[in-house]
Amino acid sequence: MTMSADPVHARIEALLRRHPVVLFMKGTRFAPRCGFSAAAAEVLNELLPEYLGIDVLEDPELREGIKRYGNWPTIPQLYVRGELIGGADIVRSMYTSGELHRVLGLPPPDHTPPEIHVSDAAAAAIRAALAEAEPGLGLHLTIDARYQAHFALAPRDERAIVSAANGIAIHMDPGTAQRARGLAIDWVETPQGAGLALRNPNAPAAVRPLSVQALKARLDAGTITLIDVRPPEERALAALAQPFRTLDEGIDALAALPKDTPLAFLCHGGGRSERAAQHFRELGFGEVYNVVGGIDAWAREIDPAVPRY
Repeated sequence: MTMSADPVHARIEALLRRHPVVLFMKGTRFAPRCGFSAAAAEVLNELLPEYLGIDVLEDPELREGIKRYGNWPTIPQLYVRGELIGGADIVRSMYTSGELHRVLGLPPPDHTPPEIHVSDAAAAAIRAALAEAEPGLGLHLTIDARYQAHFALAPRDERAIVSAANGIAIHMDPGTAQRARGLAIDWVETPQGAGLALRNPNAPAAVRPLSVQALKARLDAGTITLIDVRPPEERALAALAQPFRTLDEGIDALAALPKDTPLAFLCHGGGRSERAAQHFRELGFGEVYNVVGGIDAWAREIDPAVPRY
């Protein structure tokens, strides 16, 4: 193989030789820093337990070099076995059709339409919106891996999975179809306004409170992973004697844990850990806890040798 004289191109070629799937993106796979990178990473996270994500924002030379390398002017860019696949729109389109599964060597996706329930009120509101829309548009539903749902009116896509409920056709990609099984769509009116409301039986459980007594029991039994979200300077003031993980290693390292791993989040008093726990719940973890009172409660109620601050 002839090596490139451009040192940045040589770096890219080396990366593509070593890694079968590479996504050049803004941010990281579990913490993207632009909407297009998030869309591409979401698809790959759905399909692959491992792939190489490269944050071009951390390397300006690589950011410009990858644009020249594949003659592709935008980020993100997906390469599979050294071949450029394209950006976010192409990745999502290939995902919807099942073509991306074939390129990645995966079994074809299940295209069985899910059973969805649409109330009469919701159906009437959707029909009214479609009647005012341009011809050729249909209702598209996306439910991402965090179970955040988004409706949009967009051109009908013959490659999409389509469920019909109460006279309404709903277009979906394969991941959404799996997460939408048994979904109920209603129309609600509140003082804040009116809109569609969803009840999804597949959504992960809410973040649950965990007392320090219960945390100690779970740690002693080895049935939970504790994550201390405080920065190093705070942990230097006071820390548990039991093993714990931190965010120092980055979100991606923790987000790669099996999604059935029980996680407990701890900070000083419970506020920051609540936000971190919610983020990991949205990443798809099914058993997530927030330690009530944080390490301050641990020092008061479990181990008085831990300093309070």
